Amino acid sequence: MSVIRALKTLSLYELVRGFALTLTYLFKRRATLNYPYEKGPISPRFRGEHALRRYDNGEERCIACKLCEAVCPAQAITIEAAPRADGARKTTRYDIDMTKCIFCGLCQEACPVQAIVEGPNFEFGTETREELYFTKERLLSNGDRWSDEIDANLEADVKGPGTKLNEG
Repeated sequence: MSVIRALKTLSLYELVRGFALTLTYLFKRRATLNYPYEKGPISPRFRGEHALRRYDNGEERCIACKLCEAVCPAQAITIEAAPRADGARKTTRYDIDMTKCIFCGLCQEACPVQAIVEGPNFEFGTETREELYFTKERLLSNGDRWSDEIDANLEADVKGPGTKLNEG
């Protein structure tokens, strides 16, 4: 036993084995992404930046039912409503305090018309807390900006598992 150990020590067996392992990984595909320039796949169910959606004719989807405000466990959503000319309700104020939001997705699940959704954007870092207070205008602009990706993710989510992931 000690003779074998001595031969391994003299032949630098462990060192050669370590170099061989390094060489095998040298030619494999790298797992690291160059983040700002390369992005990994994002699940259709990913919960990122909130957005308010519109119908195809440009009208807001939100009917001011306030279900999202009621279901929010962090109480991050504030909604005020007013009657429209045709008798239906419309939102005059829809605010989300993102410093309170826990990205649980309950607001999206509670909405009967899919007006509020959590989109694919996860890069919305800010320098001040005031920028994390999303107003109705900001939420609508998020919905306009990410509408194609949101529609694709909602459709993929309906289809179920096994669908192709969206490239970020």
